[in-house]
Amino acid sequence: MNEFIAPDQEAVAEVGSFTEGIVSSIGQPLRRKEDQRLLTGKGRFSDDFALEGQTFAAMVRSPYPHATISGIDTEEAMLMPGVHTVITGADLMAKGLNGIPHNPVPSTKYDMKLRARDGSTPFLGPHYLLPTDRVRHVGEAVAMVVADTLVEALDAVEAVSVDYIPLPHVTDSKDAILEGAPILFDEIKSNAFIDTTFGNQDETDAAFSQAAHIVEHEFHIQRVTGVTMEPRSALGSYDSNNKKYTLIAGSGGAVRQRSELAAVLGIEKDRIRVISPDVGGNFGTRNRVYVEFGLVLFAAQLIARPVKFTATRSESFLTDYQGRDLFTKIQLALDIRGRFLGLRCDNISNVGARCVSLSPLSKGSGLITGSYDIPVATLRARAVFTNTMCTQAYRSSGRPEVTYAIERIIDIAARRLGFDAVELRRKNLISPIEMPYVNAVGSRYDSGEYEINMDWAMQLADWNGFAERKKLAAARGRLLGRGLANYVESSIGSPRERAEMTVNLNGTLDLVIGTQPSGQGHETSFAQVAADLTGIAVEKVNIILGDTDIVSVGGGSHSGRSMRHAATVIGLANDDLIAECIKRLANVLACKPEEIDFLDGVFSPRTTNHQFSFVDVAIKTEHIDGPLKIARNNEMHTPVYPNGTAICELEIDPETGVLEVIRYCSIDDVGRCINPLIVHGQTHGGIVQGAGQALFEHCAVDTSSGQPIAGSLMDYGIARADDFPSFKTKIAEVLSPTNPLGIKAGGEGGTTPALAVIVNGVVDALSELGVSDISMPVTPQTIWTAIQKAKAKNLHYKV
Repeated sequence: MNEFIAPDQEAVAEVGSFTEGIVSSIGQPLRRKEDQRLLTGKGRFSDDFALEGQTFAAMVRSPYPHATISGIDTEEAMLMPGVHTVITGADLMAKGLNGIPHNPVPSTKYDMKLRARDGSTPFLGPHYLLPTDRVRHVGEAVAMVVADTLVEALDAVEAVSVDYIPLPHVTDSKDAILEGAPILFDEIKSNAFIDTTFGNQDETDAAFSQAAHIVEHEFHIQRVTGVTMEPRSALGSYDSNNKKYTLIAGSGGAVRQRSELAAVLGIEKDRIRVISPDVGGNFGTRNRVYVEFGLVLFAAQLIARPVKFTATRSESFLTDYQGRDLFTKIQLALDIRGRFLGLRCDNISNVGARCVSLSPLSKGSGLITGSYDIPVATLRARAVFTNTMCTQAYRSSGRPEVTYAIERIIDIAARRLGFDAVELRRKNLISPIEMPYVNAVGSRYDSGEYEINMDWAMQLADWNGFAERKKLAAARGRLLGRGLANYVESSIGSPRERAEMTVNLNGTLDLVIGTQPSGQGHETSFAQVAADLTGIAVEKVNIILGDTDIVSVGGGSHSGRSMRHAATVIGLANDDLIAECIKRLANVLACKPEEIDFLDGVFSPRTTNHQFSFVDVAIKTEHIDGPLKIARNNEMHTPVYPNGTAICELEIDPETGVLEVIRYCSIDDVGRCINPLIVHGQTHGGIVQGAGQALFEHCAVDTSSGQPIAGSLMDYGIARADDFPSFKTKIAEVLSPTNPLGIKAGGEGGTTPALAVIVNGVVDALSELGVSDISMPVTPQTIWTAIQKAKAKNLHYKV
């Protein structure tokens, strides 16, 4: 069940619009234009591409989590059939290649500023395509073989001999900060290269000293990975005539990857063309450059033939950028009536062997107080190197982790202190009249109706009918539990975006934009915005993206930024297009520009009874002024704060620990909703992704050996459609005052509260046994073990 709640009309009026005009496509649940192509096998994914003379690359990967590279012998491999070259880190160093400039510290005006302990710019660790000194995680590439066929390349990989000298390793971030822990980089004395405190410590200490109750707990939000449908793939080529490289590789944004690869190769950006065709899933895993991308380009020039690399599923599990992995210790201070007085948090983020992104730690740092009016707070935020694969921003980057912490501690406090968990939340929620609201660590929430969201969700969930359903479940020998979680998240993202609009004589509109979809439906939703602004039909708007020979500027798709940034720059470009049309018409009609009106996609000169569409203007003026096209750049730093509430019910079989999600509903405030059908789809996918982490997923690593345990879909639990019921979701529109259309974001809200709402439901179901917390993933074994421990403590319990 999906329901669309109409926007607050006063908020609409306050936000205004780019120009007065028709609104017929925005807000409509149009079917996605791109689905016909994708569902009939006409999608263009990276591994579908092949070039004449193409060769294949395979990687030599480290079996050790930490080891010195004493030497690499490639002689035997080079003599094998079909082998063109074997590339090592020494080869790259000799050619002067640089490390990947991930620029991991978020840098928009409103990002939380992460620093080293002494306040200086942190050491981030170089990320070379291939290491020359030592390996720092299992699966790290140490050499690349290129051969005529993939089989020949894989055979030659087995013939490369690497002399490793194993070193002590550390995979757990809490262990990595202990004195005497193995240090990953000689340039630093501690693996904790980020150590920043936010908030007012003195005021927080004072609040805690006056508290009637202090509740504390420590949580671990475990490491997961994207498991994209399409494993990463890259096809590199080099044109010796124009000295230009071309890379075909799925990504979250081709423009950024072009810049980073140009820096790696030490060349100008215009010498690289990056093509990101259809992308079979992202979730953050594709937003940063991989070493193989630079390697296939280097190799293509070296052997003068195209080079393709496609990861196996096991390689993806080992070396795709991973997500989450946060330890958080949280303390909540309350007065005698249950008002929140203050909060303390200590967050430790495991970035892995290289610092690819600090977005999860930064974004989470700004939202530790969640949806609640907590007057003072202090956070210590640390990022730590370990001998594991690098972590990256993963769907809702950092927000599910801190939402989990605040929503779990509230449930624990309510149960421990005898408060009703809903009323405890209600007493402390930020009210609409406090908006815009600046929280205790400085984040400025733009708009929201948090209590209304919670009440809608409770109504949707039939909150009052739960007691009767619990009795019925008990009669069947099942334990029924219910979880609730409120959330607020931030959407910032790369601030720059560009739109280029061309009105064609055949009645179509070409729109070039720098974001990169990976299933979000941009070809439809972006076209809806352009259609409403120009009056050109949605089906006649062509969205062009993913090729840096066409797209020159763009921040890509991440952090829920795409719709907000795209719609804003499209609107600004449309204003410029209107001005250009008026100028052209005034010249042709020999009238003043101010004598031409524009309304509902139509230009009406007051000096004549004729009316002109954008296409009419293009046709009438092309012979004089050339093609009707415009380009507009925009930079937008101000964040928005989507928010909502999720509720689930789940049943547990106490004999086996097997869990079944019975009901799941959510309210999600996305600001203005461009396409409810697409947003509902994003919400459903987000719920499954977050709930999947809570129930199944874990990139487990054996701490004693440093070996990843989850190396295939046989080892890594992934959610399936039949693991969940039909969802009941509603879209609430409380417009943001930060951008002309009032858009917030709709791609990550389903994920943000899902971890907390599932675990709150599990603990609620098991609470009658005395269980107060349980670690994720809450697999049947984890649940069964918790039940057995509870039985041992309570011999009177009978199933």
